[in-house]
Order: sequence, then structure tokens, then C-alpha cells
Amino acid sequence: MASLDAVRRESVGIIGAGAAGLVTAHTLLQDGFGNVQLLTRDKSVGGVWERQRIHPGMTLNSVYGESSFSSLPMPPPQNQKRLGGEDMCSYMEKFADTFLAGKIQFETEVLNIRHATGSGWEIQVQDLRTKVKQLLFYDRIVLCTGGFSEPSIPESLSPDAAVKASFHGLVCHSAEFARHLDQILEDHKAIPDYSVLVVGGGKSAQDVSTLLTRFGVKVTVVFEKTDAFLAYPIELPAILRKSRFLSIMASHIELRTRLERFLHTTWLGGKITRAFWDFLYWSSYKALNIPQNSPLRNSHSLFWGIRTNDEGTGKKDGFHTLCNEGKIKLAAPARAVKYMGDGESVLLSNGTEIKANAVILATGYTSSWTNIFAQETAKELGIGRHPPLADAEEHVWNYTSFSNPPTSHPRSEEWVSSIYRGIVPARNINRRDFAINGAFFTVNNGYAFEVMAHWVSSYFLGDEMRLPSSPEEATKLAGRNAAWMRRRFPEMLLWVNESYSSDLAFWSWPQAMDELLEDMGVPIMRSGGNWLTWPFKVIMPAEIKNLREERRAKREMDLEVVS
Repeated sequence: MASLDAVRRESVGIIGAGAAGLVTAHTLLQDGFGNVQLLTRDKSVGGVWERQRIHPGMTLNSVYGESSFSSLPMPPPQNQKRLGGEDMCSYMEKFADTFLAGKIQFETEVLNIRHATGSGWEIQVQDLRTKVKQLLFYDRIVLCTGGFSEPSIPESLSPDAAVKASFHGLVCHSAEFARHLDQILEDHKAIPDYSVLVVGGGKSAQDVSTLLTRFGVKVTVVFEKTDAFLAYPIELPAILRKSRFLSIMASHIELRTRLERFLHTTWLGGKITRAFWDFLYWSSYKALNIPQNSPLRNSHSLFWGIRTNDEGTGKKDGFHTLCNEGKIKLAAPARAVKYMGDGESVLLSNGTEIKANAVILATGYTSSWTNIFAQETAKELGIGRHPPLADAEEHVWNYTSFSNPPTSHPRSEEWVSSIYRGIVPARNINRRDFAINGAFFTVNNGYAFEVMAHWVSSYFLGDEMRLPSSPEEATKLAGRNAAWMRRRFPEMLLWVNESYSSDLAFWSWPQAMDELLEDMGVPIMRSGGNWLTWPFKVIMPAEIKNLREERRAKREMDLEVVS
């Protein structure tokens, strides 16, 4: 491999200017990469928290409750107990202004990514202001487009389908809700008995319906299943929410400690673990006074799923309270099927027709990778999803805490992608010129994205790391991890798209980050504690603030050994 100085002179293109893209760029610059450029189609930074996407009432739904980087502390929330959309947006903008001035190319749509002749990458882009197309060349690429940038809209509910059915009202995805909010509120004032139908049961659907209800708009929400949630009579202390406690109770692909092995491989430990999660489920619904017959109880599993929000102690005008009071109507369990020919109704799967002046589709997102890679390039990289590998059945985790799992689809339907560590396509492992950040599903994106940014930088620099020796070994290890994801989170791979499911370490993100730190040869379990206190020590971004210096010291030692 080229010398360190030569590598640092090479160009790096980062696709996306959300949280993952920003911290990756900053880390590479700190490591001496001088030619780093971010590309984003947005007008400002932030990704899902970009200014044109946020709206009043948006909150960070992470159980951890924070998403910040070690180089810039997160200010306290402006107007509420929990961080909101404006808080996150302002933080991302400040981070970019502080560390990345002049490094971001805005309103630039990536049309195609492919290998350049010889080496490096060729990216076709279009300036969204001038419509001019051009080719950009980079020696290395980091894909940071995430999983929440390309709306997924059922064809039968699309704006085109609404036009064909002569539906008169507004139809938009929740990603576009902020730009339509003023028009919705104006129409609400002008049109008698104005109402909105929100399709979906996730956090976006809840935020949209809650905000509109606070403005006095009549809202009906239709869903088959809604998100699980954590709630409590009093706010949980940081030693429970921000420590390893929940991750230990959740299990991981590897059980490092005696406590984890007791909880997940012994009869008594398995009983304790499942009783704990059952209690959380029961107490959360009790804390928010959810009636036994409420459709809100038709939710995903706390233990088996990754669709979980943290509601804290709840709000007097929060989603669940408004539903309990009948101010938000629930048409559930049901699925929106099509627009009716009367121009004002939507047919549900249970035969009900709902009249609405506007329809907000909180129907999730599709992969942000699909449209930017030619099929040939995607196949060459191995970045797309494929059926489980032939040896997938060899991997078995007979954890006692895994008793009575939910029914899942056949494994043949649960396709996966072979992304080693959720960061590098297995087929490309030896090239060290392509990486991914932001496709790893966790409850603490700030910490996780920063650790992964350091991993990517070490990988690009050619540092001595714990890596597979070949693409074949990387593929096998990625296949093992995919088998774990199917075992641990039945059906979740059918819900999340591939650009946000390269790895699912939802509750067990601390263990997953330890694996990445160990790959780099730096200390793990950094929050400390003794044999009794370590599960409850708060994990903070500050503990990885000196990670660059640690990696540099290890690099220098490795070079001394070689010389």
C-alpha cells in the first residue's frame, strides 16, 4: 500500500451530509486527509434533521436520548425535556460550520457511482440549481446516505393514483410534510369539517398526527401495527437509559461477560431476562394508561423488534394521551387500500371508507442505494441484498432467553446484504477504497457513527486491524451476522431497507461498538466500573474523544515493530 502521506493526499468523496457524513468527514480531516468533499442534494446539512424536513413537534425518539459527537457537546433542549427537531438541526449546522467550512457541495444530486478505469471512483452528479451534469473522480468513497432519504410510497396510494381516482385533496409523504404544513393549516381554516388521514403507525405518523391535532385539525390514523415504546411513571436515570444495562438484558451475537452468559444461556437467566422485558412492556402501557382494548396495544415487540420509541413520562398533549382522549381517531388494525371514486374517501382493508381532505403517507422509506448504483456496479460490490447463504443454517444461537419467538417469514424471503461489520462490502474488503457509515441500526447514532468513522479512517489509512484475510472470509462472517439478525429480530429485515440494515445492533450497540474498537486495537468497555458497577456506568461521547490519538499511538508502535 502507498505511504501514509500519499494516502492522505488522495481524494475522498462522502455521499450525504447527515450525521454520519459529517462526523466521517471531520474524522478523516483530523487524520490528515486533506482532500475531502461531501456531496448532498439538500440545501443544508443534517440529513433527516435537515432544516426543510423538520417541523414543530418532532422529537428524538432514541432510548439513549441523545445523539452528539465528542468534539461538540450537545446543548440542553430548547423548549422541552427531550431533544427536538430544531435542537438536532441546529446542532448539525453548528458542527458543519465549526469543522467543515468549504467542504460541502450542496444541491448536488448523485446520479451514478461506478469504478473508474484503473482505480478510484467516478460519480456522475447534477447541480439541482442549474441542471448541469458533470463527472467527479475520487480515490475513495464513503457512502453516508442512510435509510431515510427515499420515501417508500405504495403505488395504490401515490399522488398519481389519487389523481387517477379524482381525489381532490393533498397527498404527500411524511418526509415532505414540513413544506406542506402551512397549506394544510390554511385549508383547515377555510374548509368546514376539514380532516386528515395519516397512513402508518411509526414515529413519523405519530409526530404528524399529534402536531395537527394540537392545531385543532381532525386526524385519523390507520395502521396494522404501531411502534412499541418505553414509558415510566418517573424519568429513568442515566444509569439505566445511557449505560450497558439494557444492552446486557437484550443479548448480542457474542456474549463476552459471565453476566451476559448467565442471563442468556442458563434456565434461570433466561427466565429473568424475559420477565424483565415483559415487565417493561406491561409497565410502559400502564404508565401511559393505555386501555386493554386500545389498538395501540397492537404493537411490535420490545424484545424481538427494533421499532421502539422512548416516551419517557409522556406528555399531556402527546400522541398516546390524545389517542386515549379520542382526539386522534384510530382506524386499526387496518391498511389503507385505495382512493375511492367519490374524490374524498380512502378505502381500508376492513371495508371502511374514511373521508379526508388530505392524506399523509408515513409509509417508510426505500433504499437510498438503489438509484445511485448501476446494477453491474452493485453486483460487483456486493452491496445489494441476496438470499441467505447456503451455510446460514449452520449458525445457531440456542439462548434460553430466545424462547417462544414470534412467527417469522421463511428464511428464503428474508434477504440480506453481505456488508462486513456493516461498513465494508465483503467482496471489496481488500481494496480499502469504499466504506459505508450510517447504515448501522442502533439507538445511539452519535456514538456509533463516530466510532465507525474512526474505523473507516483506520481502514483507509491501511492501519493494522483485525480484518478478514479474504473476500470469501468476509462474506462468510457477514453471512453469520445476517443469520444472527434473522434469529434475533424475526421479520425486521422485511421492514428496514438495505441502506439502514447493514447491521442491526439496536439494544446491543455498546457490544457492537466494542467489536469495532477491538478491530482497531484500542481499549473497549471504556465507561469503566468494577465487577458490580460496570453494567450501570453511563456511556458518554467524551470517552472516545481521544480515539484519534490512541489510534495514532498504536499505528506508530506497529510501524516500530515492522522496522
